[in-house]
Amino acid sequence: MSADESDLKRRMDGAIEALKREFSGLRTGRASTSLLDSVTVEAYGAAMPMNQVASVSVPEPRLLAVQVWDDGNTKAVEKAIIDSELGLNPQTEGNLIRVPIPELSEERREEMSKVAAKYAEQARVAVRNVRRDGMDGLKKLEKEGDISQDEHRARGEDIQTMTDGHISNIDELLESKEQEIMQV
Repeated sequence: MSADESDLKRRMDGAIEALKREFSGLRTGRASTSLLDSVTVEAYGAAMPMNQVASVSVPEPRLLAVQVWDDGNTKAVEKAIIDSELGLNPQTEGNLIRVPIPELSEERREEMSKVAAKYAEQARVAVRNVRRDGMDGLKKLEKEGDISQDEHRARGEDIQTMTDGHISNIDELLESKEQEIMQV
């Protein structure tokens, strides 16, 4: 694998890692500290990740506890959770915010599946964009006479094989996430 192919692989792997992070924030009916990872809080004049203003724990299977470190940020954290489109209703007691995780209705499960499918499609697009960059690079190398037409074709096939592998990995991740969401 040449240097540029390893760079393409690294970028495709990055798209899959991003997808895994997105999926970890999707609700499945069980409490998980990663549920609030994607939530950003307006604090100290900037949008900050939840883990930089509070600690999140799971005291019960269907409850998150968010311990806000600075009392001044409690309202901002509560607002960020409400605005997160996760369908959560936080209850504030001082600088502790309790976030009950409601049972997922069938309708909500289907909504979550659609969101998961959207995340997967974004990851597929990212992988295809990396493939396109690689193919454009090969065209340029051939045009400049740095590689032959045969080498261009062979390396293009390698890039396509790598792309296909990453796309099928994304499909598998989506399928398992959808099963997890639909599980009652």
